Amino acid sequence: MNKARSNPLNTTLMHGALILYTLIALFPVFVILINSFKTRKAIFREPLALPNSESFSLIGYETVLKQGDFFLYFQNSFIVTVASLFFVLLFGAMAAFALSEYRFKGNTLMGLYLALGIMIPIRIGTVAILEMMVATGLVNTLWALILVYTAQGLPLAVFILSEFMRNVSDDLKNAGRIDGLSEYAIFFKLALPLVRPAMATVAVFNMIPIWNDLWFPLILAPAEEVKTLTLGSQVFIGQFVTNWNAVLSALSMAIIPVLILYVIFSRQLIRGITSGAVK
Repeated sequence: MNKARSNPLNTTLMHGALILYTLIALFPVFVILINSFKTRKAIFREPLALPNSESFSLIGYETVLKQGDFFLYFQNSFIVTVASLFFVLLFGAMAAFALSEYRFKGNTLMGLYLALGIMIPIRIGTVAILEMMVATGLVNTLWALILVYTAQGLPLAVFILSEFMRNVSDDLKNAGRIDGLSEYAIFFKLALPLVRPAMATVAVFNMIPIWNDLWFPLILAPAEEVKTLTLGSQVFIGQFVTNWNAVLSALSMAIIPVLILYVIFSRQLIRGITSGAVK
């Protein structure tokens, strides 16, 4: 196995495959960014060319800032994403700690029940969710989205974090109990800091679907004052005419926060993914 790893050909092929995958993944982002700085004619004439003195234009960004309430949409998306991630990480970590630390009747069954949420898309229950939100008066509120995204992210959070919680030293937790720490103190002061890489992994995996989602904002919160960034960008898409400059500019502005957060948490993400690979 070590020989295979040290084989220059295998290493070259592996790196080549990774580079190719990276280029394929970044290509749509590149196309969106460069075309957001072009005129409408240049977008259709040379979609893969870089902007030059003739094709360069900021009309798309000007349209987004003037016609659409971009900052309100951005604020709504930011609030929904941050609040949802907070509840997903908090409740997911608490549930994972309980399932890994305490042995009770139905422990395994409860874990399997939560894991089913990974395999069953939450959109299947859209009608029931909408009826529930109407009954509780949460339609056209950010809380409707926060609650749905929290429920959507919990199964994966529990599944990932429970594996890391099992690796937290029992001696450390027992020492805390001997010193008089409560179970909440053991969770927040001892267990939680040790699973930060895993929490960063869960945060990244949930952040992107929440930030980019169009389905639930369109159904649960279509009002102007609670529109998210993705839904707000749809105002530039018409039945017969689409303002592609504005659409691409709005998408570019929506991509930037995700890229920044990914760069910030990339080290923790890699640590979380690779933890446990080497014992």
